[in-house]
Amino acid sequence: MRFVIQRVTSADVKVEGETIGAIGKGFMVLIGVADSDTKEIADKMVKKMIGLRIFEDEQGKTNLSLDSVGGSLLLISQFTLYANCRKGNRPSFIEAGKPEMAEEMYEYIIARCKETVPVVERGSFGADMKVSLTNDGPFTIILDSDTL
Repeated sequence: MRFVIQRVTSADVKVEGETIGAIGKGFMVLIGVADSDTKEIADKMVKKMIGLRIFEDEQGKTNLSLDSVGGSLLLISQFTLYANCRKGNRPSFIEAGKPEMAEEMYEYIIARCKETVPVVERGSFGADMKVSLTNDGPFTIILDSDTL
């Protein structure tokens, strides 16, 4: 499982020109799922993401977590995080989770986040989405379950 976490001052996602999710301060998270991922892996990834202390405190040090700043989440499914570009110039996506399983894991992650984060917005699984954001910093963290 892979999460690309961007600390944002605002972010939104549109499908067919309609905004379906929007947040202010928080994390915009791209989520990639592999066939080998499990709910236990998802739990570990969610716990790590929510606990990240990447917001600045009064001294300007990255010392505060999402809950410390009243931050929100915008969660977007993105199978392209499992692109394999080793051969040729056209990426292969065979390492990405099969759609049914990946959607189930995406929904599970959203549900787990909603247990502790008051505002959790989302994209639309499998849709052509337009994501806009203002990356604060910029500050981007990549979490990969293979390296946690």
